[in-house]
Amino acid sequence: MTSVATDAGPEPAPPTLLYLMKQVELAIRARLDELTRPAGLTALQYTALTVLERHPDLTSARLARHSFVTAQTMSDMVTALRDRGLIERHRDPADRRRLALALTAKGHELLEEYRPAVSGLEAEMLSGLTTTEAAQLRQAILACREALTGGRGDRTLLSIRQGRG
Repeated sequence: MTSVATDAGPEPAPPTLLYLMKQVELAIRARLDELTRPAGLTALQYTALTVLERHPDLTSARLARHSFVTAQTMSDMVTALRDRGLIERHRDPADRRRLALALTAKGHELLEEYRPAVSGLEAEMLSGLTTTEAAQLRQAILACREALTGGRGDRTLLSIRQGRG
């Protein structure tokens, strides 16, 4: 039996998971930028606000690590967010030398205003999956992160992003 040659050539290899995950990250960031643009925020600024909501009273350096940006980028971001009245800086009562960041009432209000739209984006991303598949995807992504960071989480991810990992 002979095979018939085609002009199309061999089928290309499927994209790697790394490539697909990067495409998802870029699509999420672009859509989040679109969502937060009316508020005058970038996706990175929105992310920093949500990190402060989950982890109040972080230093700027720790906020940078949790938000996956450099300390310099975070410094600029903190200035912009403080100028807009979305976050405040105060002395940590437990360590007066430490300056901590926290959301203001205006910052909390902004997050509440945008929460439905951001939840909608996540729902849209998961719309092709069942509830069980979405839960399995979450567990698989967490396992991938654990495998790459050895349990060190955000700190390792920032080091890798900055080329130090």
